[in-house]
Amino acid sequence: SHMLSAMLWSEVEPDAITYNAMISACGKAGEWTQAMLLLAAMQQSKVKSTAMVYNATLSAFEESREWEKALQMFYSMEHSQVETGVVTLSSAVSACEKAGEWEKALHLFAAMAQSHVERSTITFNAGISACEKGSKWDVALQLCDAMTRSQVKFDTLTFNAAISASEKGGEWQKSLLLFSEMAACKVEIKTITCNALISACEKGAKWDKALELVSEMGQRKV
Repeated sequence: SHMLSAMLWSEVEPDAITYNAMISACGKAGEWTQAMLLLAAMQQSKVKSTAMVYNATLSAFEESREWEKALQMFYSMEHSQVETGVVTLSSAVSACEKAGEWEKALHLFAAMAQSHVERSTITFNAGISACEKGSKWDVALQLCDAMTRSQVKFDTLTFNAAISASEKGGEWQKSLLLFSEMAACKVEIKTITCNALISACEKGAKWDKALELVSEMGQRKV
């Protein structure tokens, strides 16, 4: 807002690109209050609000875990008929995930499907992680299945969240299957992945599998 004041003082009229840059900077710094002030100033001026500016503000809320404000922003975009695409919805889902609001995250996730908005790996990861945090392991695994059907690629975060959900849900066989897929996809296997898998085998009284994994970790130097 200091930069905006300086521009106005020097009679330089900020445009949509200027506002977007300043709001993006606030977003990266987690300064959602400053982002809101800039958005309000933009709306009061003759500069038209764009999806890019709204997305930058949503990102500020996401970084600050202000999921309620993120949702308010999302609904105000719909009301203003500003186009909501994959970036907008992904930011809103991610904000809910970080706040542990798995129900809200799933609601937005479903809205993406109904609006035929493409769901990316990042979006799916946020949804799966939100379900895991909400102890909804069965729903997390359903999202993994939906991800496979949609031919969206799994990454390390996807596999970690899915294996963790399987472990917490007592699905040790599913954990092993996911681990095999992870190796086949040549996705980076981390210590957290193996720990969840060993824990799943332990809960399923599959000590032999747990020992095999410990040995494999040593060979892989995980």
